[in-house]
Amino acid sequence: MIEQLSTKRLLLRTMKESDAHHLFKIWSDPDVTKFMNISTFTHEDQAQEMIELLNELALDHKAIRFTIIEIASNEIIGSCGFNAIDFENARAEIGYDIAKAYWGKGYAPEGIMALVNYAFTTLAFNRIEAKVEPGNVNSIKVLEKLHFTFEGTLRQYEKSNEVFKDINSYSLLRSDGFNN
Repeated sequence: MIEQLSTKRLLLRTMKESDAHHLFKIWSDPDVTKFMNISTFTHEDQAQEMIELLNELALDHKAIRFTIIEIASNEIIGSCGFNAIDFENARAEIGYDIAKAYWGKGYAPEGIMALVNYAFTTLAFNRIEAKVEPGNVNSIKVLEKLHFTFEGTLRQYEKSNEVFKDINSYSLLRSDGFNN
């Protein structure tokens, strides 16, 4: 697997344990974690443990998560990656989070396009999936901007904070006319 990707404004690199402090600041913001399948972090150790878990999954080629760095400021502004990778069926599920201070600046679509480009061109994947809570309007706008297709709602698909949540399913196929 690749260790880093870059865009005009972003560097996406595999997570390092030294990122824990910065990622904790993001993952401890309830506005950021509201629609993530994690509880809002309360201790920096939780970020450290998450990075270790994600790096173990990457070693097994089951997932890969990148730290997103804004090149101009060299600031860590979020994370993104493939939450689940299925090489046999040439597909992956994406996930992403951006620090609230960087919302609305086009960083999420820019980072996701780097992931999509890598998945379709280097990994030769056929399908990229995204699962989003229906109330996560900002994330849905990002996926629509990138021409992901809404496939339907998976009723009570995930349990979050002891409540079953509906999840909207989106996909992008290589045959949808992907252009890098």
